[in-house]
Amino acid sequence: MLVYTGFAIALVAFIILSFFNKAVFGAKPNQSDFESTSNFKDGIFLNISETSMMSEDGSFFKILGEWFNKSESNTPKDIIPIIETDLKNLSQEPSIVWFGHSTYLLKIDGKLILVDPVFNRASPVPFFGKPYAMSFNYDAHHFPEIDYLVITHDHYDHLDYETFKTLIPQVKQMITSAGVEAHLKLWGAKEDQICSLNWQQSITFGEFNFTALTSRHFSGRKFKRSETLWSSFVLKTPTLNIYLGGDSGFDTHFEEIGNTYGPFDMAILECGQYGKYWPKIHMVPSETYLAAKQLGAKKLFTVHWGKFSLSTHGWKEPINEIFEAQKEDENPLEIITPQIGEVYDFTLENYSKKWWEDIR
Repeated sequence: MLVYTGFAIALVAFIILSFFNKAVFGAKPNQSDFESTSNFKDGIFLNISETSMMSEDGSFFKILGEWFNKSESNTPKDIIPIIETDLKNLSQEPSIVWFGHSTYLLKIDGKLILVDPVFNRASPVPFFGKPYAMSFNYDAHHFPEIDYLVITHDHYDHLDYETFKTLIPQVKQMITSAGVEAHLKLWGAKEDQICSLNWQQSITFGEFNFTALTSRHFSGRKFKRSETLWSSFVLKTPTLNIYLGGDSGFDTHFEEIGNTYGPFDMAILECGQYGKYWPKIHMVPSETYLAAKQLGAKKLFTVHWGKFSLSTHGWKEPINEIFEAQKEDENPLEIITPQIGEVYDFTLENYSKKWWEDIR
């Protein structure tokens, strides 16, 4: 009996180890590359402000209880209508095309910049992170050659293994946060394709400059968190100054970045997947609106909603609440909310399209 029990335990251990050794989980970065940097200590990267992953009154069981009692409107009941755009013949510029959540394509001065492409699940397992039902599904095959691929951090809803593997031959240059390059190299990207940056570091390609800056978040694809860095980026082109926000809780860095690198023609900021038990690592909509104001943004483009339910709030709640914040502002900021797949021209003023209102 003991022999069979030992065999069963060994078999289970083998299956678990085999699962977590899958390529989708990425690779461990070389820690010696970061040991001399101020935001890396004891094997992990640190936020500028002390940042707990969970509130003092939170617990695993409270979060689990929230999931079992989540909003009835947590996911759409209707199929989300998508605009089919021929991305390989995208002529409008400067322009942006959003694909739901935090994936978007910029065309500026003849260059194509793709940010955080995720076209499968926002998870390594099939029972979580499923995208909403949509009338059309974009994937990596719909894209032309990409000049610059920006990956803000390594969470599954920002870095999709299957999408990335498909895109590699189409990408000229990848810009990402320190440590994330370990995953990209494991998956087949070449050394000369990748530029990884720590906060305050910049890279220039011709007339396009990318600067990695602070955000308040964390990282990780397995159990240990924060072995790779998470960043926001400033994209400076000959004609535009754009803030690529990535994921972040609210903090003083927005005002500091605005004072140093702003004003911005557009700030692209998260406005969803927040929760009362993790208030430091994601912003609620009113904080997103305030962050855009502090950045000195002329326009706010909202992301991190509209494709996945990674929290328990209603799927339309984030975008509706950010417009409530706008109503309370005496000098309101323009909020840009194009339909998924729609081409938004940067030169458009007073754009308004609340496409989600009639979707259940």
